[in-house]
Amino acid sequence: MQRYNAFSEELKRVFGCKVQRLSVDAGFTCPNRDGSVGTEGCIFCGGKGSGSYGILQGVGVAEQLEHAKEVMVRKYKASRFIAYFQSYSNTYAPVEQLRRLYDEALSVPDVVGLIVGTRPDCLPTETLDLLAEYARRCYFWLELGLQSPLDRTLSAINRGHDLASFSAAVAECQKRGIRVCAHIILGLPGESREEMLSGAEFLNQAGVDGVKVHLLHVMRGTRLAELYQAGEVPLLDRDSYVGLVCDFLERLDPNIVVQRLTGDGNRKDLVAPLWSLAKFEVLNCIDHELERRKTRQGSGRGLAP
Repeated sequence: MQRYNAFSEELKRVFGCKVQRLSVDAGFTCPNRDGSVGTEGCIFCGGKGSGSYGILQGVGVAEQLEHAKEVMVRKYKASRFIAYFQSYSNTYAPVEQLRRLYDEALSVPDVVGLIVGTRPDCLPTETLDLLAEYARRCYFWLELGLQSPLDRTLSAINRGHDLASFSAAVAECQKRGIRVCAHIILGLPGESREEMLSGAEFLNQAGVDGVKVHLLHVMRGTRLAELYQAGEVPLLDRDSYVGLVCDFLERLDPNIVVQRLTGDGNRKDLVAPLWSLAKFEVLNCIDHELERRKTRQGSGRGLAP
């Protein structure tokens, strides 16, 4: 029995078949790198953008998707696909450019939807209106980086925006029927256990539709790596992380779709923790811990049996 509202189960309900996300690098940058907000980026983000590994570089969106499709058909027997605009801030361009890129992705056979990752400060009104069109037209999610519900942490990790801007962006998306998946990181330096867990209640109150929970992991070439190597950033061990995730899920509204429960950084560039490379072991440990507790998503809030 699934003890949380897993994204994979939603995809099965909606499409009735195996659906895989295909990551796309559409050549965007980020206002926290190009000088509009800052130049150094978030302390955990490498030179190619967070999660950009494994993408065919130097070709257009359609070619990237066709290449990734071949891999996913062989590996997972998938028959439908969602184009995931992942690298950097994928609404940080004029509306005409965004429309061209999103339409190119949807023109690829068997691509049935879009996931667009961005920042809350990259959503002007005309862009939100464009995204609302796609939310009506296809299966669509907007991913918004939050990482922490604490302004002091957002400043410490150099996010370049505050909590109020995230809340405002979610409210504008709700007006337009755009589903929002928030990213949050557990294990950020300087946060107590209860402060990390407060993120669940914040997301409940904000009314987000989905969440990606990430483990703080250290990638080569980042400011975080420098701090870690200087002994300034403690990392969670596996058992502590598993317990923290289960506590988080118990506090989380059961209607929120859980799209991720751990990080899985590129093996070549991962500095620590190395146990995170065993992604499926971590997920199995989370399942087993929820089973041992006999709890589930939302059970700590009186929202689920």
